[in-house]
This record gives sequence, C-alpha cells and structure tokens, in this order.
Amino acid sequence: MSDPSTYRPASGSIPESPGVYRFWDSGQQVIYVGKAKSLRSRLSSYFADLTALHPRTARMVTTASSVDWVVVSTEVEALQLEYSWIKEYDPRFNVRYRDDKSYPSLAVTVGEEYPRLQVMRGPKKKGVRYFGPYAHAWAIRETLDLLLRVFPSRTCSSGVFRRARQIGRPCLLGDIGKCSAPCVGRVSAAEHRDIVNDFCDFMAGKTDRMMRRFDRAMREAAKRLDFEQSARLRDDVAALRKAMEKQAVVLPDGTDADVVAFATDPFEAAVQVFHVRGGRVRGQRGWVVERIDNASVGELAEQFCLQIYGGVYEADGSTGNGSTSATGSNEAIPREVLLEELPEDVNALAELLSAERGCEVRLRVPQRGDKRSLLETVHRNAEHALAQHKLKRATDLTARSLALSQLQEFLGLSEAPLRIECYDISHISGSDPVGSMVVFEDGIPRKSQYRKFAIRGSGRDEGYGAIRGSGDDPRLAERGHDDTAAIAQVLRRRFNRYLAVQGQADDDGKTGLDSTTPTPNSPTPESYTPKSFAYPPQLVVVDGGAPQVAAAERVLKDLGINDVALCGLAKRLEEVWLPAEPFPVILPRNSEGLYLLQRVRDEAHRFAISFHRSKRSRRLQRSELDDIPGLGQARRTALLRHFGSLRRLRDATEQQLAEVAGVGAGLAGSIVRALAESSPSSVGNSSDADPVDIDHAGATGA
Repeated sequence: MSDPSTYRPASGSIPESPGVYRFWDSGQQVIYVGKAKSLRSRLSSYFADLTALHPRTARMVTTASSVDWVVVSTEVEALQLEYSWIKEYDPRFNVRYRDDKSYPSLAVTVGEEYPRLQVMRGPKKKGVRYFGPYAHAWAIRETLDLLLRVFPSRTCSSGVFRRARQIGRPCLLGDIGKCSAPCVGRVSAAEHRDIVNDFCDFMAGKTDRMMRRFDRAMREAAKRLDFEQSARLRDDVAALRKAMEKQAVVLPDGTDADVVAFATDPFEAAVQVFHVRGGRVRGQRGWVVERIDNASVGELAEQFCLQIYGGVYEADGSTGNGSTSATGSNEAIPREVLLEELPEDVNALAELLSAERGCEVRLRVPQRGDKRSLLETVHRNAEHALAQHKLKRATDLTARSLALSQLQEFLGLSEAPLRIECYDISHISGSDPVGSMVVFEDGIPRKSQYRKFAIRGSGRDEGYGAIRGSGDDPRLAERGHDDTAAIAQVLRRRFNRYLAVQGQADDDGKTGLDSTTPTPNSPTPESYTPKSFAYPPQLVVVDGGAPQVAAAERVLKDLGINDVALCGLAKRLEEVWLPAEPFPVILPRNSEGLYLLQRVRDEAHRFAISFHRSKRSRRLQRSELDDIPGLGQARRTALLRHFGSLRRLRDATEQQLAEVAGVGAGLAGSIVRALAESSPSSVGNSSDADPVDIDHAGATGA
C-alpha cells in the first residue's frame, strides 16, 4: 500500500484544460483511466483525505504509485482517447459491464450454401445474421416452432444434414413439413435461400407486407376452388399472427430506440436495456457493475454508451440486431437512446455515437407519454435485477470472504490472498507432460488468465531431479521425467515473464523466456503488458506435497522473489505443505479455506488433464494406413470414402480393394498384408497405459 502524498503532483503543474489521465501501480501497469473537463480539479479530488473517499477509490489511490495525463482540445477527443485507453489497458479499477447472464440470439447462417436457423450465444461471427438478444432460449424455440410451418427452413446441424444427404432420407421435420428438406433435393439451394430471406424479412419487422401477401394468396386459392391450399395458407396466417402477438407494440410511432435505466447502491449498479425496434421490444439485456466512486447515473450512462456501443461494430459488418451493414454504418447503435439522466458531456457523446453509426443519434430523457412509461418499466426491472443479484451473491460473497480470511490465518500470511495461482503437471508414465496455471481472484476463477505449458525436454533440465520424496515413483525417473523438475520449469517460465514485464529480467539470454517474451526488437517492458503475467499472486499453490513445494521454493529464491506465499496441497489426506516445514498444516475438514484450496487444485488438475488429453490424442491420431508404402493421402481418402470405415476396409478382399480408383492389384495386396499384420490394439502405444500413473494423469476422469 502506497501513500498518495508521495506521488501527488504539484497543484500548479496540473493544467486546467480538458484531458485524460492514467493511474499506474508500482509494476507500471495502468489501473485506472478517466477523463475530466478540468484536469486540475478532478485530480485534486483524488488526493483529499482518504476517509472522505469512496472505499474503492481509496483502494485505487493507495494501490497506485504515479499518475500522468494527456491534454486534449475538445471533449469528443477526450471521450475517444478514454475509450481507446480502456480497451488497450483493461484497467482493473474501471467500471466493466458484464452480462448477468449469457443472452441467446436467433441466428441465421446466411454465409452457408443452405442457411441454418439456430439459437446461438457468445460473440458475433462472420456470415451470420442475428435477431435478438432474447431473455430466454425457450422463447426463441417457441417462436421458431411457430414460424417453421410458414418458412420451412433448415435447423439441423451440419452432421445431420450430411447424413441425410448420404442416405437420401430427410429427418422428422422434413416429413412433417417444418423443413423444406434441401438435403434430399426437394427444393434447390436458391429456393431454400428465398424461404430463409422471407423469414429474415419477417423477423426484421416487414410483417405487414408478408401478411398481405399470404392473405392475397389465400383468397386466390379459394377462388380457384383449391380449398386445401387455402386452408393451409389460413393456418400460416394464424401462425404469423400468433408470433406477432408475442412481440407487443410498446411505442406506436414505430421508434427504433434503446431504453436504458439504472438502479444503484453505494457499491454496485444494475443496468437494464430494452431494445425497441419498429415499436416492438425485440430483446432485453442486463449488467451488474461495481462502482469505482460515487458516480452519478449520468456518468454511469456515459460509461455504458462508450463500452457497449463503442465496441459493437464488427469488422465483418454484422451488427447484432437482425441487420448486416453493407455501407459501413453501425445500425446496432439505435437512432435514439432514452436515459434517466443525461451525461454531463451529452453533446460530445452524441457526436461520437453519430460518427460511429453514420447518421444522427439522439440521447434524451423522456418526460411523458409511452416512452416515459416504458423507461419506468425498465427502471423497475433494474431494481429487481439488483435485488436478485445481491440476494444471490450474499451467501457466496460471505463464504469467499471467510475462505480468504481463513487462508490468511492458517497459512500465516500478512494479508488475504486476493489472487491465487495454482499449478499442476499431467502425463501418463512420463509421456506428453504438460503443465497448467489457473488463476482465482477474490475466490472466483479468472479463466481468461489460465495458461497451458508444454514441458520442454525430459522435465529434468531445471536441475531439481535430486529433490525427491516419498510421493515420487522411481519408475518415473527411469523414464526420464520428474514432477518436481516439471513444476520448477513451469514456475520459472511464469515468473521470468513477470520479471520481464517489470523490467527486472537479466539480459544475458538465460532467463528461459519463450517466444511470447519481448526480445531486443520487441516493445519495451513498460509497453509490454501480457495480462496473465502482469500481476504477481499473493499465494502460489502447487498440486503435491513437500518435494513439489521445495522445488517451487528454490525457483522463487533463485529469481529473487520473496513477497509471494507458497503452499502445496497433497491429494491423499488433503494436507497443506508449507516451505521448510517438517509437518503439514491440517485445515479443518469443514472449513471454507480448505474448500477454496480444493476448488483451486481441482480446477488446475482439470485444466492440465484437458490439455494433456488433447496433446496425446493428436499424437495417437495415426491410421494403420499411414505406413503402407505407395499409399498416399489421396488414395487413403478414396479408400475410406469407398468403404466407410477402417473396419470394413480391413475385412475387404484384394479384388474389392482393387476396384477403388487408383488402387491396383499390387497395392491392394500390400494393403491386405499390412492390415493383417497389425491389430486394433497396436494403434495406441500400450506401454503408455502403465497403471502406475493412471490416476496422476487424470484417466480416472475419462
């Protein structure tokens, strides 16, 4: 913890101009970015009495070790620079809007030859048109089920589609009329795309034209006395009307707007957004954020618009609201944003969003009428979301705080371990050894900072093979692999990167850094900020007992790192081993501290196993056909396509093999002899299945 007075700039040296400022910590990492109309007034407020500051602001200024700023000429420039710096540095103390759930969208894969309708979550993909987001996936499926009888489009996966083409028979949806079955040629690719385009037009709000077209076709069929066709069209119209009823009109003037409302308490804020397109609510989203200070609703709204609308436009032109931009305009930003309170720099923000969209964007507070009523509804939803969030997290937050305080007490730490890193090694009998690093912050996994390590060499090149204990099996050493050496290698590589970021690594080329580490031609350590290695942990946990802890301790001592606590968690009795201690620490079996350590250890174990299995499967994915002379890739592919599987190929005669194009009688004989000499059990290396280390490699979780 630093004293803000030690780095407080002289008041006269701070300009009164508008600008953007950055707070840096002792590791030269940006921890907060802000903007101000008057830099002198805003920065002076941070160096007031600590007791008068918001708790999170006080924590930020005591974590920081320096502050700098950049003067700009206009408020629009300040907004743009603030947004670009937040995207670049990802400061830990800035407000981050995180979805309180993963919202699904109705996606149409327009980039495929036969477009598919499906429920999709996650980031936007190229060649996909999105409608939504929706609050629930079941709402999408219910609407889709209604519309498929009118727009019979493909909804099956690629595997199901290919299988139907191979066997020449459609799936159940094709038999009951909810798919036009392009897989078996009932419609051509162009006809199927026309059906999908009609579906997209309906979802995009072109409902009146669609209803008139179906109504006209129904009447014409009745005039031709084709009553069966007329009845089908009548049912289609009824299905369309039912689907339209699910999207009630809330703004009769056909407004395109996002309605945004906040509910706040001193430490958190919940925001809810209703996406209104064509006067109908097309989707709803929600976030819960931590407040860095006593920011007003207007300031929260400004940060919301910068983060949500600033990054919504994708390079491929997809916009996420059922439209794809061909002109470069960002239609995902609506024409109107309705807020409860306008930001102080509303004109600059509107100018920035208008430039992003390509046409005018208005930000305003509705005072009366339907828009005011809808805003009040959104606000009630925000209040409910905040109450639900606090209720849901109350128990979890208490348990996490208790776990961290217990670890501080049991392990004799000077402070609670807010950042914990755990390391594990996975292999089978020494083959394909890998390491894993998982990160927990405030008792919660930070999966974006997980890292995998491929162990180099035999694992014994760190010089720690002599550190052995009762937990090490001598057969592993005979095979040239040592868990303690592997742990040492992984920790050395991780903390060498940390030292490189801090500018403290040696320049003699003996730091063990890999290709992701800056070289003399790379950016300087000050500008090189890999997020997963930038911050040191308060506690390092290794999966193992005294030997693994001793190896890790020697690495930290060799690198001169003495401010990181270390412990090991042994599986057998869940004992906690500390460096240089002859006996383990036994935590109470029902303690939250032990439960947190177990979660961290199990997560590192799971992550290491998944990497090991993927690496091993890539090595073992070799066919018996690979080593047959004269049989290249093209002929192997032709054989497998002709017979369908390796088992059928093995049962085939020389005459049957010779019938395949490119395979003559001589090659067919070589194939039969090679397959006869091999057996399915020899495909995988049976020596890797030594039962000694099956549990260690995680095979029990298979």
